[in-house]
Formats: sequence, C-alpha cells, structure tokens
Amino acid sequence: MTTQKTAPLRIVIATRESRLALWQAEHVKALLQARGHTVELLGMTTQGDQILDRSLSKVGGKGLFVKELEVALEEGRADIAVHSLKDVPMELPEGFALACVMEREDPRDAFVSPRYAALEDLPQGAVVGTSSLRRQVLLQALRPDLKIEPLRGNLDTRLRKLDEGQYDGIVLAAAGLKRLGLGARIRTTFEAGSMLPAAGQGALGIEVRSDRQDLIDALAPLAHQPTWLTVAAERAVSRAMGGSCSMPLAAHGTLRDGALQLHAAWGDPQGRLPLVRAQAGATVQDLAQAEALGEAVARQLRDGGAQGVDPAGSAQP
Repeated sequence: MTTQKTAPLRIVIATRESRLALWQAEHVKALLQARGHTVELLGMTTQGDQILDRSLSKVGGKGLFVKELEVALEEGRADIAVHSLKDVPMELPEGFALACVMEREDPRDAFVSPRYAALEDLPQGAVVGTSSLRRQVLLQALRPDLKIEPLRGNLDTRLRKLDEGQYDGIVLAAAGLKRLGLGARIRTTFEAGSMLPAAGQGALGIEVRSDRQDLIDALAPLAHQPTWLTVAAERAVSRAMGGSCSMPLAAHGTLRDGALQLHAAWGDPQGRLPLVRAQAGATVQDLAQAEALGEAVARQLRDGGAQGVDPAGSAQP
C-alpha cells in the first residue's frame, strides 16, 4: 500500500441519503479532509431505496443501490462513491474500479428484539424479519420452527417496524448499528460459526472511474490491506458461484499472520436441500492469492451440492 502525499484535490462523494450511508460518506469525507483535500457530498436516492414492497432478489439485486451513484461518476457530477461493500456487485461495470477497501467494522449479524434476549429464546412460530436470503437459510437451519417474514427499508425503518410489533425479532448487520450509535439495540451478536456473514459485510468500499489515477492515489492511504485481502477472498466465492443477493450465500474470512481462513455456506430457500458448508485456508499476500482461495472454496460448495448460477441466470450444480 502506497502512502505518498498526493496533491490536494476537490472531491465530490456520491452517496445514498439514508442515515447510515450519510454516516459512511461523512466518515470518508473527514479522513480525506484531514489529508488536505476539499470534499463535499452529493446526496442521491437510488432505485434500491425507492422499491420497498418487493425483495431485492426479485427486482434486480443490490446493484440497485449503486447504479445511480455510478451514473454520477460517469457524468462527472461526482468523483467517488462510498458503498457498504456487501451491496457492491461482484463485477463492476467497465470503466469503474474499486479503489479502496477500508478497515472493517464488526462483520457479524446482530439479533434485535424488544422482548427476547436471543434467538433461542423466541417461542415456537415467532416472526423474525429479514429480506436477506442468506439470513433466511441460516435462520431456518438454526430454528426451522420460526416464521421468516420480509423486512425492507433503511435501518431506522426496520427498527420502527420492529418496535411497532410487526416482528418478534429482526436480524441486522452489527456494523450499521454500531456506526450509528445504536449498539445498545443489539441483544445478541451471532458468532460467525452459527450465522455466517455476507461477503464484505462490515467493510466500506470506495468506487471511482478507473481512469482517475489521481483519485486512486489520493485514496490509497485510506485502504486497509488485511481487510481488502479478506473481502477479496469472500467476494471471489460469490463471484465464482454467480452470486448476487438472489443467492443464499455466505462467505467470511479471518486473516492472521498472513494465513487466511475462509468459510462459506449455501442454502436452499425452499428448504428442500440441506445447508452446504465449505472451508479452506492459505497463506495470502496479494489479491490474486486471496481470490484463488475463494474460488477453491466455491468449488467445494458445488461439490457438496450447492447450486450456483451461470451467466445466463440458470441454476448450475
């Protein structure tokens, strides 16, 4: 990672206007301003924010959260876009690049409930809210008696629906709650072994046009290489499986002393097939090695019966 001082730039950050997205953009803004850059925000509403009556898997996937931001970059109205990395499609459009992955917050899922301290305390048939297929299949594996109901909207909207009594509990990313100072709402944090996180969960990625080397240089000091290597492996699992939010897939890595341990899981939303798990480890020093590990774990998943999606969109064993 290069840390040379770059010439001060005027940088416009494209961001969604949810409270969490704005927190993330303000966080990056402060870091860049501390390095002498002039920074402002361009708030935008994306299709993913507007379509709340259907699950993401049925309306085009998490790419709906980034498309308008990419248009702003392409048109020159903004210079960079700050994303929750788990919302970023595995393949970026031509002409765009992931210039920076920042140090990760807690990657785990959190159980939130006004009445129950943990998932195991829920009564039989209790209603749990999530619109993530990954969380759905993992919850079904832990508690097949629960009723899993869709839950869309930004973080504040989801918590309001919970507090109104529409759900007995909901599952959210711990990172978002902590970033917004809502850590006290967490009743239990799931250990990764029981509720494996999504690829990239808890990490922020910064997207630029690939021809903006000045921005790539300016963002380099914000990058956290251990996080970048780890999420590269996780995202490689999803990419190799043809993954998007329409796939019930989890991937989570831990990097210690250059050794990356990667775990993944795939489930059948219809409950007809058993949960498939895979894991592998390797010494990784660059993104190519991390991605190779992810591809190896994806092959294990397929060998175990997980169904990927080919480029045409049909299931492939």
